[in-house]
Amino acid sequence: MDKPPKNNKERLNVLKLMLAHAQFCISGDNTLEAAKHHINAIAQEEADEHFVIILSDANLDRYGIRPSRLGEILTGNEDVNAYAVFVGSLGDQAIRLNKQLPMGHSYVCMDTKNLPQILQQIFTSTLLST
Repeated sequence: MDKPPKNNKERLNVLKLMLAHAQFCISGDNTLEAAKHHINAIAQEEADEHFVIILSDANLDRYGIRPSRLGEILTGNEDVNAYAVFVGSLGDQAIRLNKQLPMGHSYVCMDTKNLPQILQQIFTSTLLST
């Protein structure tokens, strides 16, 4: 966090590292713990705006994660703009989750080419509401 990538090559290297981690991590889910940790951590940083964006496959049922609990975490710190973006889905899981979470705090992205527009929507709507 204290060394953000300076150019596109460094950004690509960060994405490659994230991809490698996702491909080889142990099965399981730490969505709630990770969300809480990063919301609390980013809230401590000095900034005009604080954002946490969780990317998920929407397979929360498999790990017994209640949408209401995720919603509480996403909206639990008024100083942090927290969102879940469900990339892909098994059946209609992502759509069902999106409907159960607080309005405006979750998005469904069935095609990754739409991810930049979703992120733009998140940032724009947040900045316009302040």
